[in-house]
Amino acid sequence: MQSEPRVGCGAAILVDGKLLLIRRKKAPEAGCWGLPGGKVDLFEPVSRAVEREVAEELGITIHARDMLCLVEQSDRESGTHWIAPVYLVTKLNGTPRLMEPEKHSDFGWFPLGELPSSLTTPTVQAMAALRSRADIF
Repeated sequence: MQSEPRVGCGAAILVDGKLLLIRRKKAPEAGCWGLPGGKVDLFEPVSRAVEREVAEELGITIHARDMLCLVEQSDRESGTHWIAPVYLVTKLNGTPRLMEPEKHSDFGWFPLGELPSSLTTPTVQAMAALRSRADIF
């Protein structure tokens, strides 16, 4: 059980009206689709953490500059509580590929109106924030 919340990070990578999602293999939310991202290391700037996590998970380079929202996931039963800034990213370098097959089973580009039904809790929160952006919709 955690004694305090942990800090994560995520990237809503939106290119040509399609969102890049990865499918989780591990709990919590195994089998669900979510935003790429992960844990912020001690003394690591959050924007740098999300850039690192996306590179580690998908082998692409992004620049995290536009913070979309803050998401939160807590589970009293498992004793976990995460808080994560999510950055909106509209450009990337490279071609996405699964870099951590032990953690993710798939990835895909999804039109915003056709997202999978099985989204992680933080992804649902980030999509609500994305829908409120007039410059996106």
